[in-house]
Amino acid sequence: MAILMIVLIGFACGALIYLGYAKIPNKVQGLEKTEEINAILPGRNCAACGFPGCFGYAQALTKNPELIKTATCGMTVQDPDRLAKLSAALGLTLDASAMAKKALIHCAGNSEVIFAYGGVETCKAAAQLLSGNKKCPYACLGLGDCVAVCPEGAISIDSEKKVAVIDWNKCTGCGLCVKECPKPIIELVPPKTKIAYRCSYLPLRPIPGRERCEFGCTHCRKCFTACEFGAIEWDKEKAIPIFNADKCTLCLKCVEVCPQHVLGAVAEKKEEEKVAA
Repeated sequence: MAILMIVLIGFACGALIYLGYAKIPNKVQGLEKTEEINAILPGRNCAACGFPGCFGYAQALTKNPELIKTATCGMTVQDPDRLAKLSAALGLTLDASAMAKKALIHCAGNSEVIFAYGGVETCKAAAQLLSGNKKCPYACLGLGDCVAVCPEGAISIDSEKKVAVIDWNKCTGCGLCVKECPKPIIELVPPKTKIAYRCSYLPLRPIPGRERCEFGCTHCRKCFTACEFGAIEWDKEKAIPIFNADKCTLCLKCVEVCPQHVLGAVAEKKEEEKVAA
């Protein structure tokens, strides 16, 4: 009798498993689309997009394809074939020129060192000690955390000014340097950006016990006044200039009048642009 009961229970369980397999879908809803998108992505799992790896990013895009326009994968945007495949998979028309970004560092360097730092040679570690050893609390610490994570070798450290420098032509706008930097001084901007504002000090948000560096922006508004094309707006909330690349003619008058030399062209002017100017 005991053996018969075990056999009957076994048959019942088997029947339930069979019915479950027949009625329940074999794959989670949307998984095939997620796998399709994941196969198109670079597979570096860098998390620069803000998600835990390419598969997590693919899951998010499956639920909301429009997300790619705000949480962009820089490596995909730089690859026309990959972007075309992703466009088809998401059912969207994606414009690489509208989605592409470049990294810009808002620091001119040379901020005074106020104490000797002898700890782990990384910016993250140095920033834990009184926000770093530079006079300006927003200054680039120059220890190269961003250099180490850049997959394109587009970042180097200026040995004289002790500040990170980005090669505009090599940068793909992946955003890894932005995530790695412990200071809010690296920003992803459109490739059409023409003028670099190399300062991040906010006069309306001073840090007690720390001063602005003598090489930073003095917020004199001379650049704003010098622009004849309305390409510079003054952000009253932050007290910093905002540059409109569409209106900018790259005349460089703002660069010439800046007493602190925190403004500069993001890339060298082409000969035809010089002639036009």
